[in-house]
Amino acid sequence: MFQRILVVCTGNICRSPVAAAMLQRRLPRLTVHSAGLGALVGQPVDAWARQLAEADGLDVDAHEARQLDTGMLAEADLVLVMTDNQRQALAKRWPEARGKTLLLGKWLSQQQETDIPDPYRKSQDVFEHVHRLLHEATRLWADRL
Repeated sequence: MFQRILVVCTGNICRSPVAAAMLQRRLPRLTVHSAGLGALVGQPVDAWARQLAEADGLDVDAHEARQLDTGMLAEADLVLVMTDNQRQALAKRWPEARGKTLLLGKWLSQQQETDIPDPYRKSQDVFEHVHRLLHEATRLWADRL
């Protein structure tokens, strides 16, 4: 059913590239890309995020942040965002993508969907917390796809 997944965050340097790498490893038959709503275009993965990704055996060295656009959304079968605010912003600008845009943290809590906070310019502890959320969220999505 889903062949192409697009993972979206704000800057495309912390959460979405790492989550995309996690999903790609878990679901090698699918195509997984990432982008940002306000991407720091051309930037590599943040140093803390890269360190945690590499410790998990993920290769994010070739990543360069890219800005989300209409073509990327049109190609994606499923768009996973980090926060409800991002889901709303994406739906406002691209209403045609509303039906295929869900939270990456959708399955993290039985009571409610969970936002995955932005660790950008925060402490190593925050990056580690976010990394654990990404790890669990991508595992739960992989189990369902």
